[in-house]
Amino acid sequence: MPDGSMTAKRQEIALLRRIEERILWLASWTIHNANHLRESRDGLKVGGHQASCASMTTLMTALYMKALRPQDRVAVKPHASPVFHAIQHLFGRQSLDNLKRFRSLGGAQSYPSRTKDVDDVDFSTGSVGLGVAMTAFASLAQDYLAARGAVKPESMGRMISLLGDAELDEGNIYEALIEACKHDVRNTWWIVDYNRQSLDATTQDRMFTRYGEIFEAAGWTVETLKWSRRQRDAFAKPGGEALRSWIETAPNDLYSALTYQGGSAWRERLNADLAEDLAALALIASYKDADLGELMTELGGHCLETLLEAFERASHDDAPRFFIAYTVKGLRLPFQGHKDNHAGLMTPTQIAELRQRLGVVAGEEWDPLSGLSSAERTAIKGLLARAPFAADVVRQHQAPSIATPSADELLAAVAGGGEQSTQSAFGKVMFEISRRSDEFSGRVVTTSPDVTVSTNLGGFVNRRGVFHRRAHDDVFKRRRIPSAQVWSMAETGQHVELGIAENNLFIALAALGLTAPLFGERLFPVGTLYDPFIARGLDALNYACYQDARFLLVATPSGLTLAPEGGAHQSINSPVIGMAQPGLDTYEPAFADETAVLMARAFERIQDPTGSSTYLRLSTRALVQPERTDDSWRKGTIDGAYWLRPPLPGARLALVFSGALAPEALAAFEALKEDMPEAGLLAVTSADVLHRDWTRSGRARWSGEGAQGSTIETLLSDLDRNAGLVTLTDGSPLALSWLGSVRGQRLRALGLETFGQSGDLPDLYGKYRLDADAVLDACADLLA
Repeated sequence: MPDGSMTAKRQEIALLRRIEERILWLASWTIHNANHLRESRDGLKVGGHQASCASMTTLMTALYMKALRPQDRVAVKPHASPVFHAIQHLFGRQSLDNLKRFRSLGGAQSYPSRTKDVDDVDFSTGSVGLGVAMTAFASLAQDYLAARGAVKPESMGRMISLLGDAELDEGNIYEALIEACKHDVRNTWWIVDYNRQSLDATTQDRMFTRYGEIFEAAGWTVETLKWSRRQRDAFAKPGGEALRSWIETAPNDLYSALTYQGGSAWRERLNADLAEDLAALALIASYKDADLGELMTELGGHCLETLLEAFERASHDDAPRFFIAYTVKGLRLPFQGHKDNHAGLMTPTQIAELRQRLGVVAGEEWDPLSGLSSAERTAIKGLLARAPFAADVVRQHQAPSIATPSADELLAAVAGGGEQSTQSAFGKVMFEISRRSDEFSGRVVTTSPDVTVSTNLGGFVNRRGVFHRRAHDDVFKRRRIPSAQVWSMAETGQHVELGIAENNLFIALAALGLTAPLFGERLFPVGTLYDPFIARGLDALNYACYQDARFLLVATPSGLTLAPEGGAHQSINSPVIGMAQPGLDTYEPAFADETAVLMARAFERIQDPTGSSTYLRLSTRALVQPERTDDSWRKGTIDGAYWLRPPLPGARLALVFSGALAPEALAAFEALKEDMPEAGLLAVTSADVLHRDWTRSGRARWSGEGAQGSTIETLLSDLDRNAGLVTLTDGSPLALSWLGSVRGQRLRALGLETFGQSGDLPDLYGKYRLDADAVLDACADLLA
């Protein structure tokens, strides 16, 4: 390389180091301000993880100032949030006011949030491990769009995760890694801040090499960035090999302790351990204490030259990369390396010492370029402007609206009467969608964790195929072996088949449900799983909803009604889970036509700016379908409830049911008619939507926004004020027991409160008091 180029490179590295120092300062000061300077009205510690930030500043400087392109997407380590916000502030994408209000209402969030931060957050992080997996599935979503020409080759971005080494203890990372391997995921970088410390202690020595072996076995390119340029130069000197060997074999806890104690402690220990190696002793003696401390702690993850070279190498292909970047937790802070530093905060004296050491002028703490010369300021501003990631391009897209099927169109798929289950109705609607040739049907993508056929997605997949970047023959079809599954596998497929891992299902739905803002292309994701196992992926489901990802989740079959499968497969609390989950409208239809109407609504909600995702809790129990005399039930189905059998004015009793227990409720209702012809039968399709509407109405009155009626108040107003309610649901009775609070009515709630067992429906409904006799007993109790 010509001398001029070398000089320019050295100058750029020096400038990047200065920027990196100021990012460290601004992140540290933001946390200090929140904990020590800003008024505390509740006395609670604010926190902010200064040590975790310090171990990431070099990595993030190298990425954001040089390596990242506008189309790249990043999931930032949760505890590095202040570093991210500091970088965004340098780019002019985060306000000073928000930094000052870090971790307070309306300010920069504790952990990067797509929906709550104003700066350019690609993926929310916070529950460790999930953001890591998200990047793999975002890459899969990008490949899916690229196969359709919706993402051009030159616009393909890298999906990058910055993670702490303690996150590698999260099992969902390896579930995602396996799925990424099966789907031949590319353009994915996972960069580990390998500081060998977790929340409570230092990590185990034996994991030094295991992580790389795991990822290499999955087909990833592994790069271990252990040594800095300064260290490599030292190792090349006489005695340097002994020094390198000492570091290689030093236990993590000893290395951390010496890092905390500093240069003199390093000298004492090294002189003792290498006493027989005169060349090594001479090498150690050539450094002052401060310089020796820097030599021993400036690992590869703190070396801009090392990082930039590695990122440059990786930019020449699309292979998935796993970078192990060795770092020191809290480097350059007073508690660097200390095993208790995770939640440590610098004192006012310590932050003042850091300010002075970094050349920040007192009183100018919020100015990231304070104390720099005019020439340095100009050079830094120029570098920031030239950073590829700083390009003035749209990164959060607005996808155009797509015409979705009307309720009438989907109702046609389930017309014909007879006995139907809601699960079979779902399958019929999906098959009808697969037969369409409009833009909507081409944008539907389905996914399931190895239960595609048993959740009635098979018909859709037979017509639309399985997505994979490399085509695979259906060997059974080619050999003329009869099979109900005719699954072609190619880039044109619209079903993403997953292994048995519910976490992966929900992370995949999160990625597919964010393609509109991430890539400017709307998809309509539909995911299915068994309702009993929704709890296995709750953290990931919450993560998907927190990011405002949009999808239709179909959980089926459900409840005690899954009778022969036994207690482990009979869901109890999923209705309450759905009610408690923000960003998710939960429905439990009883009939096929309700299912079709709700699916039409779910597709509308996916692209409504104020919409949400939808969760349908379905059943395999075939029910006789009701004869509809008008269309009034449609609005009630969407709003959460309607009178299947309207009460007479002043009725003293009403039965309320959800889902598959409609026959028991109807049987009890028919038995009641002789003595109480005025009674009503209320079909609840969504306890969730009903309850949210009711609490919204109450808040409106309390907040002075004026009286606003709610659906459930209007429905129950047909009853006598003192009328009793009996509720029946195949799940936790909590889902409907709140109805008694609407007007202060007496209520008996029937449902499941213990684990079920194997059996047939008459036996199980009788044992668990979900049959018509139980309903009548509850009515008698109320009327006594």
